[in-house]
Amino acid sequence: MPLVRHYLQFKDFTRAEYEHLFARTRWIKERFKRYERYWPLEDRTLAMIFEKQSTRTRLSFEAGMHQLGGAAIFLSTRDSQLGRGEPVEDAAQVISRMCDIVMIRTFEQEVIERFARHSRVPVINGLTNEYHPCQILADIYTYIEQRGAIAGRTVAWIGDSNNVCNTWLQAAEVFDFNVHVSTPPGYEVEPERAGLYGTDHYEEFADPMQAARGADLVTTDVWTSMGFEAENEARRRAFEDWQVDADMMKAAGPDALFMHCLPAHRGEEVAAAVIDGPQSVVWDEAENRLHAQKALLEFLLLGKVEP
Repeated sequence: MPLVRHYLQFKDFTRAEYEHLFARTRWIKERFKRYERYWPLEDRTLAMIFEKQSTRTRLSFEAGMHQLGGAAIFLSTRDSQLGRGEPVEDAAQVISRMCDIVMIRTFEQEVIERFARHSRVPVINGLTNEYHPCQILADIYTYIEQRGAIAGRTVAWIGDSNNVCNTWLQAAEVFDFNVHVSTPPGYEVEPERAGLYGTDHYEEFADPMQAARGADLVTTDVWTSMGFEAENEARRRAFEDWQVDADMMKAAGPDALFMHCLPAHRGEEVAAAVIDGPQSVVWDEAENRLHAQKALLEFLLLGKVEP
C-alpha cells in the first residue's frame, strides 16, 4: 500500500510543497472565476466529521469538493456512533474503507492523530484545540496574493495564544518570517503545545502596540475560543487592552493588512473601523479557504498535479 499523506499540522508539508499548493490555488481560483469546470476528483468522496460546529470549514470543504467533481458527506458526532462511544480507531477503519479522504474538526489533537494512524486514506485537520492548519494555509495564500512573498515579513498576533496562533508560529518556521505575539499575562505561548523547538521566528511582547509596530500583517481571533466558554467573563476582563483598533493599525507598517479567521466580535478583539476598513482583507481570506482547500484535496488525492 502506498504511503498515505495526512495534513494534521502546518509543519507536515515542506516549503516547496506549499509553493506548489499556492500555485495550484491560484490556477484553480482563476478557473473558478471564469466559470470553467474542473473535475479532477469525479467519483471521489470526502467524509467530513464535525465534533465542533462550523460555518466556513463545512461550507468551504463541502462546496470545494463538489466544485472538483466529487461528493462530500457530513457526519456529526451528535448523530453518529462516534458520539456514542465508538472507538476512534474503529471509526477510522470503517470510514476510510468507504471514502477517499477524511476531514475532521474536533477538540483534542490526539483524537485526529489516533484516527490518522488507523486510516487507509488521507486525513485533514479541519481544526483542533491545538492547530488550525487550513486557516493559515488560506491566510498565507491571501497575503501572497495581496502583497507578494511573506518571507522576511513580520506578522503581529494580538490576543490569545490559541490554535490559530500556534499555527502561525509553525508557518513562520516553514516560510522564514517573524511573528510578534502579544497576549495578556497567563495566556502566553506554550512552545511545546505549539509544536515549536526554537524561538528564532517569534518574539513575545507585553505591550500589544509594540508587537504591532512596523508589522506587515496584524491578525487576531476571538478572545474565547470554542470549548472555553466557561472562561468568557474572565477572558473579557483580561483581554480588554488587546483590541486591534485604528491606533494599532497606524502603528503597523504603512501597507499592513488586517486578518481575522472569523467569526469576529466587533468591539471586542477588533474595532469595527478596522475589520470593515480599507486594510482588512477578511472576506478575501474567508473565500480563499475554498480555493486553498481545493488545492489541498487535489494534492492529497492526486499528488503533484501540473497545469
